[in-house]
Amino acid sequence: MKKLILVVMVLFTFEGNSQMSQTLFKNGVIFTSDSKNSFVECVVTEGNKIIYTGEVVGATKFLSHNYETIDLKGALMLPGLTDNHVHFVSGGFYLGGLDLRPAKSTKEFKQLLKDYINNKKPGEWITGGDWDHEAWEIKDLPTKEMIDEISPGNPVLIHRFDGHLALANSVALKMAGVTASTPEPAGGDIVTDKITGEPTGILKDNAIDLVSKLIPVSSKQAYTEAVELALNEAARLGVTMVHDITYSNDLSTYQKFEKEGKLTCRIYCRLPISEVRNHSVLGIESGFGSDFLKIGSLKAFSDGSLGSSTAWFFEPYEQDKSTSGLPMEIVSNDSLRQWAIEADRAGLQLSIHAIGDKANNYILNLFEEVVKVNPPRDRRFRIEHAQHVIKEDVKRFKELNVIASVQPYHLIDDGVWAHKRIGHDRLPTSYRFRDMISEGVNVCFGSDWTVAPLNPLLGIYAAVTRRTLDGKNPDGWIPDQKVSVTEAVRGYTINNAYAAFMEDRLGSIEVGKYADFTILEKNIFTIDPEEIKDAGVLYTIVDGKIVYKK
Repeated sequence: MKKLILVVMVLFTFEGNSQMSQTLFKNGVIFTSDSKNSFVECVVTEGNKIIYTGEVVGATKFLSHNYETIDLKGALMLPGLTDNHVHFVSGGFYLGGLDLRPAKSTKEFKQLLKDYINNKKPGEWITGGDWDHEAWEIKDLPTKEMIDEISPGNPVLIHRFDGHLALANSVALKMAGVTASTPEPAGGDIVTDKITGEPTGILKDNAIDLVSKLIPVSSKQAYTEAVELALNEAARLGVTMVHDITYSNDLSTYQKFEKEGKLTCRIYCRLPISEVRNHSVLGIESGFGSDFLKIGSLKAFSDGSLGSSTAWFFEPYEQDKSTSGLPMEIVSNDSLRQWAIEADRAGLQLSIHAIGDKANNYILNLFEEVVKVNPPRDRRFRIEHAQHVIKEDVKRFKELNVIASVQPYHLIDDGVWAHKRIGHDRLPTSYRFRDMISEGVNVCFGSDWTVAPLNPLLGIYAAVTRRTLDGKNPDGWIPDQKVSVTEAVRGYTINNAYAAFMEDRLGSIEVGKYADFTILEKNIFTIDPEEIKDAGVLYTIVDGKIVYKK
C-alpha cells in the first residue's frame, strides 16, 4: 500500500510541473534569507528566475499583461530548502522496501521481518531494514539466532539505521565464509559470542563488506523506480536540492532523468574519494555539470557512528573501556591523507565524515596539511556530521574555513542514549551548533536520509528546540547549543548554497537567482516551536515549476 500511494503521488507531481512564465507571489510572509535576513511583501518571477522582490506597489512595472498570481493567503514563503547530506537512491529503495524502524520490541522486529520474507522467493536476498535496537524494550544487539528460524531459505543482511552496523543470518554468513576464524578487516569488527567465539551475525563498518559484496546489483529499472520515489518524497517535503552521497549507478540514473527533463530536485553529487584518480586524469573539478546535476565533492569516511560504537574518540567508550572506536582503514593506512592532497590539488572539494572528537581533530589536522602543501584557492572543506568536537577545535573550523555539515535530527535521537556511550562529562562536545555559529563557522543543515527522516521541518525543529524523542528534555538537550529559527532556516538555504559554491544562484530570494521556493502552511518564525515540525508544505517550486502542490 505504501508503495502504491507513493507511485500515485509521483504521477501527480510530474503532471503538474509546468513552468510559469511570469508569476506574482503576494499576501504572505516572505523570508528572503539574504544578508540582512529581510522579509518582503512580494516576489515576481519570470521563467526560472526571480526578477523582483519588494513592495507590491513596485511590482507592477515588472509585470506584463499576462501573468499568474499566487495568493499566499498568509502562508510562509522561503527560499527552496536544501538538504546537505542524503543517500538519495537508498532513500528511494527504502520507500519501496523493508522498513524495520517502526519495531519497538524484538517481537515486532521479527514479525515485520517475517512478513516481508514471506513475500519473497526462496534464495532471494533480504536487505534494507533500518532497525534500531535502542528503540526496543531490551536494548541488546540482535543476533543471527533471532532471525535464522524465520529465514531458513534466504540470505539476510539488514542494516541498523545508521548504516554502520548490520545483522546477517547464518545463510548469509555461510555464503560469505565468515566463521570464528575469519580475521577482522581493518576498520571493521566481526562481533563474536564471548563464550563460543562464533560470529553473532553483527558486523560493523568494513566487516559488512564481507557479506554485502555478494548481493547482486539492482536492475536499471529498480534504480529508476527508486529515483522516482525519492524525487516525489523530496517534492512532498519541500526539498528543492540535495547534496547526495553518489555512486556510479546513481549518477547514470540521474543523468537519464536530467536528459528526459524529469529531475524535480537539484542534485549536488559527492563521489567516493577512492575515485580521485579518475576525476583528476579527466580534469574534472568541483562544479562540473549543470545547475541541476553537478559533480560537487569527493566523500570519505574517517570513522563510524556513535550508535554502533565505532565513532573514533580520544577516550574509551563508557560501556566498553577496551575501545575508543574504529578509525577507517583508509585512515590507518594513510590512503585518505594521500587522496585528500591529490583531490585538492585537482580542484575537487573534500567532504569527510567525522563523528567522534578524535576523528574531527584528525580531519582538521589533515585539512591544515592540505592547505600547507597545495596552492591557495577557494576550497570550502566540509566535515560531514561534526557531531563531537572538543572546544579547541571549534575555532579551527573557522580558521580553516571548514564547513560544518550537520544533521540536527540526529541530536534529538542521540540525546536519549548518548550518555551510555560517552558518559555525561563528554556530552557538551555534542552538536555544538551555537558555539560554531557564534565563532563564525558556516553551519549548514540536512538529514542524512535514510538514517533520519528527510523532512527539513523536523531538522529545523530539532535545531531550535533540541527536545529529545523520549520527551525527557523539554527545555532541550544541552540547551545552550540551541539556534534561532532564522539561523536554522539559513542553515537549510543560503548556507547550503555556499557549501555547494552556488550562493550566487541559489539559497536566497534575490533578483537574478533561480525561482526555487518552499511555501509552508504556517509561519515557523511566530508559531510555538513545538509546532514547527508540523508546519506543512503547500508548494514546492523548482526552477520556476510547481513540482508539488498540496
